Amino acid sequence: MAEAFIYDAVRSPRGKARADGGLAGLTPPGLVTGLVGALAARTGEAARNPGALLLGCVTQAGAQGGHIAMAAKQHAGLPDACAAHSLNNYCASGLSAIGHAVAMVAAGQEEAVLAGGVEMMSRAPFLSDRAEFYSDASLPPARRFVPPVLAADRLAADLCITRTELDLCAFDSQRKAGASDQDAALQASRIALGELTGEECIRPRTSLESLGQLPPAFGALQADYAEALEGRTFAPLHTLSHAPPVCDGAGLALVGAAGLGSAPRARVLAYAESGGDPAASLTAGFAAMDKALARAGLTLDQIDRIEFMEAFAVTIARFLRDYSVDPARVNVSGGHLAKGHPMGATGAILLSTLLDTLDVAEGHLGLVVATGAMGVGAAIIVERLP
Repeated sequence: MAEAFIYDAVRSPRGKARADGGLAGLTPPGLVTGLVGALAARTGEAARNPGALLLGCVTQAGAQGGHIAMAAKQHAGLPDACAAHSLNNYCASGLSAIGHAVAMVAAGQEEAVLAGGVEMMSRAPFLSDRAEFYSDASLPPARRFVPPVLAADRLAADLCITRTELDLCAFDSQRKAGASDQDAALQASRIALGELTGEECIRPRTSLESLGQLPPAFGALQADYAEALEGRTFAPLHTLSHAPPVCDGAGLALVGAAGLGSAPRARVLAYAESGGDPAASLTAGFAAMDKALARAGLTLDQIDRIEFMEAFAVTIARFLRDYSVDPARVNVSGGHLAKGHPMGATGAILLSTLLDTLDVAEGHLGLVVATGAMGVGAAIIVERLP
């Protein structure tokens, strides 16, 4: 198998998912087109002539329907011979697209692939695809869809995660994000699109006191999904501050074989995906992380920088509590609790962020972990190339 390299990875800022949000005047294909242009300017001709474009997107309806990768290909002016794939793996979609691109390059199928994700929740709100799966009562209760916000409360109860732990994670995310938003080095791969130059969802005045005053926000969902929960109830803990803001955003990477013409930023050491028990939703990312570390022959203490998706505060709280990891190496520029979660784009955004944080630290090894509802997880380990 050939080696696969990340030649570059870029991301948009994240805009609030509302009509007056900073990116709402653009379109999903428009966001991708802007990132294709940025990659071409940074890496050269390979970004304009990829063998394939792979895009993760969760809500493939409306502005994101009709084969979003194909639509983006046409808007970006990519060659007719470029294959296009739209991929939905819930919140791991963007990282899954990059993982599939790595596999294509490693297998010798393509020399260069553009891969990432896009999600404009201002134009295609969560669940607006109205899939029958969301309410399919023919499945056994433990296999039925449960909204991620409800799954987060259930997981917190199962893991005995406390409200104090959740508040600390939310505060830390906001603190780091606020400090890093105007740091040019940490935002070196963030590409201004439209009029938005910085993260729009950060709440810089957040304090532990203000977090402690917020009430749990999702307790009523337990009655709505009582059958899927098999009659179980638990104390709701997650507030709006413990849930990543809904937002618009995109991320894109150029994945390729050796010798594309420019110097790659990183070598891919391992990629892994994992499913998981849907009744233990939001945990499959941990299994994918363990698989990737085993494949690379590494342990967490060898990783210099980690981007661990803050898929609600419970996931990052569990990671910091139950794994032997230095918190100073994790989400150093803030996470999704502060900056928002454009679902299908998240994994690609985190990879771009990771490369920037590795550069600033002059680090060697980096890890991205993405986790999603119903047992979805993905992880990638890269070696920075100075």
